[in-house]
Amino acid sequence: MRNLLIFITKYNAFFLFLIFELSALLIYIKYNSFQKATFINSQNKVTGGLFAQVSEFKGYLSLKDVNDSLALENAKLRGQLKSAFYVDTVEKHKVVDTVYKQQYTYIVAKVINNSFNKRSNYITINRGSRDGIAKDMGVINSNGVVGQVINVTDHLAIIQSVLHKNTRFSAMLANDKQIGSFIWGVDLDPHKGLLIDMQNNAQPKLNEQVVTSGYSLFPTGIPFGKITNLHAKGGGLLLNVEVALAVDFTKLQYVYVVNNKFALEQAGLEAVQDKNE
Repeated sequence: MRNLLIFITKYNAFFLFLIFELSALLIYIKYNSFQKATFINSQNKVTGGLFAQVSEFKGYLSLKDVNDSLALENAKLRGQLKSAFYVDTVEKHKVVDTVYKQQYTYIVAKVINNSFNKRSNYITINRGSRDGIAKDMGVINSNGVVGQVINVTDHLAIIQSVLHKNTRFSAMLANDKQIGSFIWGVDLDPHKGLLIDMQNNAQPKLNEQVVTSGYSLFPTGIPFGKITNLHAKGGGLLLNVEVALAVDFTKLQYVYVVNNKFALEQAGLEAVQDKNE
């Protein structure tokens, strides 16, 4: 406190000058309408600019909440698509009564770890068994197929990415409906895959979409990608084509875990059939 008083005493002339200068300026602005209007306009511009910057900063801080909300909303909307339902058709007195019943639901999750430059790539998400995630569920994002859940804890889950040496999903040509298997195997390229084992009478076309067939973990029609090469190697008696992946695995942020409500029933029935053969 003593040092402050010494400082003020030492520079009292300067402080008196500032006080008189500010007082004169305020009087000048207050009693001159033009200067007063100019000052108010300038003040409004500065204040408006500050408020705009504060608003942008607050908006940036809330981006995570906004993204989470949009991803959750997308999951709900995807569950309302026609492909998420099966048709229970009852024919009686020549009147067809069609009732759509929910078969697929979607659980949104955020990617917290991801690899895409190895031979066997995995993705970790921030949802687990407490959120309804179970082993062998399919995983997609807004662009296409991402992979399959292979391990689950209470709060986390591990996904075997499409970019994995053991990846194999039932797939088909979107137009020709010819069935094959989708694998990853083009020189470790995170942007390419293969549709293999199609019959030679298939007629794939460049840029034709390759989609899920509905025979595996996913609803029919989820994209794997588009055909970029009609003459992939290793076809033998069957036809293989090269596919540009629909999902950019280098930029994954949110995914949707596909809950097929009939998965356990189907697996149990098929297991019984296998034992009987």
